Amino acid sequence: MVKVAVLGAAGGIGQPLALLLKANPLVTELACYDIVNTPGVAADLSHINTPAKVTGYLGDAQLADALRGASVVVIPAGVPRKPGMTRDDLFNINAGIVKTLATGCALTCPNAFICVISNPVNSTVPIVAEVLKAHNAYDPKKYGEKYASIISPPFSPTSK
Repeated sequence: MVKVAVLGAAGGIGQPLALLLKANPLVTELACYDIVNTPGVAADLSHINTPAKVTGYLGDAQLADALRGASVVVIPAGVPRKPGMTRDDLFNINAGIVKTLATGCALTCPNAFICVISNPVNSTVPIVAEVLKAHNAYDPKKYGEKYASIISPPFSPTSK
């Protein structure tokens, strides 16, 4: 039995991510959490004929319920970068959101694998690590980072 919690499930990344997880045969329970529209997202996903049970959770009061028993937590929550917005602006908004969600994870499902995809990832992943450390829930074997922004094509000897 694998319960996956998607924190930010009503957003532009969270919705298609939840759809893919609903279709995954390894997922038996899918918890969709956000601050808006999550019951509708969960209702839509529940019409897909797979064994995974989908439940929508809405707002701060239901965060712990969404996380309870989760083996995997995926965090796409936060605002997307808008035109004219710097990475610092994005950080100032999303850091607080990610910190709150990480605290919920540390308190409710400290052994879960946590996947952070909230931008800027190079700043939000360390925030999650520090929150987990503060709650004595940090496991260095579960910590890692991969940045799409630093992945480049392989070196070619003909390139200049």
